[in-house]
Amino acid sequence: MISANQPHLTSWIPVPENSDFPIQNIPFGIFKTANKSPRVATRIGDTVIDLFELFQLNCFSKLPFEASDFDSSTLNSMMKKGKGAISELRNELSILLQNDRSFLRDNVALHNSFLHDESLVEMLLPVAIGDYTDFYSSKEHATNVGVMFRDPANALLPNWLWIPVAYHGRASSVVVSGTNFHRPKGQIKPNELEDPIFSPSKQIDFELEMGFITFDGKPLGDSIAVNEADDYIFGLCLFNDWSARDIQKWEYVPLGPFLAKNFVSTMSAWIVTLDALQPFRVDSPVQTPKVLDYLKGSEKDSYDIHLNVSIVTDSNVETQICESNYKYMYWSMAQQLAHHTVNGCNIRGGDLIGSGTISGPTEGSYGSMLELAWKGTKPVQLNDGSERRFILDGDTVVMRGHCQKEGIRIGFGEVKSTLLPVK
Repeated sequence: MISANQPHLTSWIPVPENSDFPIQNIPFGIFKTANKSPRVATRIGDTVIDLFELFQLNCFSKLPFEASDFDSSTLNSMMKKGKGAISELRNELSILLQNDRSFLRDNVALHNSFLHDESLVEMLLPVAIGDYTDFYSSKEHATNVGVMFRDPANALLPNWLWIPVAYHGRASSVVVSGTNFHRPKGQIKPNELEDPIFSPSKQIDFELEMGFITFDGKPLGDSIAVNEADDYIFGLCLFNDWSARDIQKWEYVPLGPFLAKNFVSTMSAWIVTLDALQPFRVDSPVQTPKVLDYLKGSEKDSYDIHLNVSIVTDSNVETQICESNYKYMYWSMAQQLAHHTVNGCNIRGGDLIGSGTISGPTEGSYGSMLELAWKGTKPVQLNDGSERRFILDGDTVVMRGHCQKEGIRIGFGEVKSTLLPVK
């Protein structure tokens, strides 16, 4: 077991019950305050810990980092040091923050320099995203969409069980949790017998996803094998790949989504490392037909991550409408990365790879309004008495996720944003 993952560890920093951020987590993010420029942090409980200040206190003298790696508005410089260095940093932070370690614990006069209440800081987009690829890797989601829009007897397209299908998304419009956005406009075709019109989208939808962030990959022309993939994955975040379904329906043939997806995507502020998630690895779904050799990986290539989605109306009433799990994904992260690079495509540090909508086998586990309301034919009832076919102006969508095993809970916090009226 990785030393920082030991279940018996406790911290001298308070951790509320059911917190996503015990000492066994140690995620990474970027924060700022009224008096501090953006810099790298980790989190224990409700406390944000300034890693630049810890570097200044000589806490990382044995590690291969420089001050500029932490005095930075993104995690990219820190990630340049690679998987081994990040693992060492996480283990060193675990030692420094353990309950029986006195160096930082007993220097109370220094606490105000590096400890901050999370409610008093502003969290920023954690990485400079060079490229963003979104996969389509939930068999249940792909089947549901195929049943709704194509032939139910042949819901999955012929290639879906053979390759992890994906498209290239727009990195510039990926924003951090808490960033609100306006209803997008575009061409829609309300009636099959009439010409399209230019209109605000009437079918705004969320997509429940996880994203993973990459380390620097191999040079252009080289591939990352399935059994090497973990060495090139920094960590995971919650991800909402917002969609305008009516714009998408009209534009996606023949080249796939464009304006229906590139208006905004929202990611959570904290990146949870792959190391922290190791205790929660589980068997991947059985793949039939057997995949080609370059996609053959370990049986335990998935992760047991509990996920849920809520809608909070403008009257501040919250309703949980979906409960799913990352373990349902048919194609694993390792397979996605292997396929992404098998042609020699080079990934770079800070690239974002979206899982695709995560839907489970039951109606309550579907990861989009398109499925939950079944293309608008089964409205979802909310706790304030209203109903939804798609997302309305003033609605806030909140996604949460965590792993839990043997009394240890490792979570991602939340990703949320509010839909504002069209400009």
